[in-house]
Amino acid sequence: MNLVNRAKAPTPRFFRVLRTIGLALVAVGGAIVTAPVALPVLVTTLGGYVAVAGGVVTAVSQLTTESGTKTTAKKNGK
Repeated sequence: MNLVNRAKAPTPRFFRVLRTIGLALVAVGGAIVTAPVALPVLVTTLGGYVAVAGGVVTAVSQLTTESGTKTTAKKNGK
């Protein structure tokens, strides 16, 4: 299964919820990093880590497919 087929395949309910949580973490982390007020370095650093963790959770959750789902490859001998 190539990456495009995997991204288009149905995602289990648990991972759809996890993907939404990851997107929320990205939004919160991005808001902290780009805040117009001066924040302590520790808070800004943690905001960056939260944004990266949310991005990873979102990407992994999007590419997770149901175990019973099977996609077929092109029938050109590959």
